[in-house]
Amino acid sequence: MLIAHLTDLHVRPHGMAANRVSETNMMAARAIDAIRLLDPRPDCVIISGDLTDCGLEQEYAQLKTMLDTLPMPVYVIPGNHDRRENLTRVLAGYPGITEGGKFVQYAVEDHPVRLIALDTVVPGSSSGELDAERLGWLEDTLASHRDKPTIIFMHHPPFLCGIRHMDDIRLLKGAEELAAMVARNPQVERVLCGHHHRPIHMRWAGTIASIGPSVSHQVTLDLRPQDPGSMVFEPPAYQLHLWAEGAGLVSHMAYVERYDGPFPFLLDPDYPGKA
Repeated sequence: MLIAHLTDLHVRPHGMAANRVSETNMMAARAIDAIRLLDPRPDCVIISGDLTDCGLEQEYAQLKTMLDTLPMPVYVIPGNHDRRENLTRVLAGYPGITEGGKFVQYAVEDHPVRLIALDTVVPGSSSGELDAERLGWLEDTLASHRDKPTIIFMHHPPFLCGIRHMDDIRLLKGAEELAAMVARNPQVERVLCGHHHRPIHMRWAGTIASIGPSVSHQVTLDLRPQDPGSMVFEPPAYQLHLWAEGAGLVSHMAYVERYDGPFPFLLDPDYPGKA
């Protein structure tokens, strides 16, 4: 099974840029094109929040036009830039969107790896939380299939990464309870997040927690305590997660843009390792 993980698309109304300088619609379209052209083709796509920049209906309509070009299932959750009511209205036909009541969260049982979409959004806040209701739902959902490899995907990372202004808006409530729950469920192979616009990985709660890079702009890698927060146009990227029975889950980072190559390896005749 091959899973493509995109995050932080920040789609805008047609003709508008995010933060006045980031042409996120163009970047999102390029990322979706890159996924569609992959060989082998992913079995599904997950998008871990910030689908849009302002949560406007016209932004979701713009996004839907892009996502409808993908031939495989697409599973999405909201981020802090999204608005649940508009997301569920425009993307109601996408799997799981309307299953979680007031939250956009659901489990996908159709693949060799179980996918659990977890909603961490607090309306009006950049930080995230898991309250008792959402934690209870997750505990029941994990308990129902303890024998199946599982990926949880959510927007807000539950751990500190060292980028101060992003750590200030991580999952601030429920992170300790989530860690204890994941530790009790060794079938959780990955916890996949977005929000931070950088590729960041950590051994956490007995598994691997991973933040995906954005397919638009990245957050500047600044580990100074006084980091004021800024963005940079490093190459947009996404993650690919390959599951093979008996081998486990292997994760790769792939760049959206195309580069020169591929070129064959042609060793010089004088190379000392040549037989």
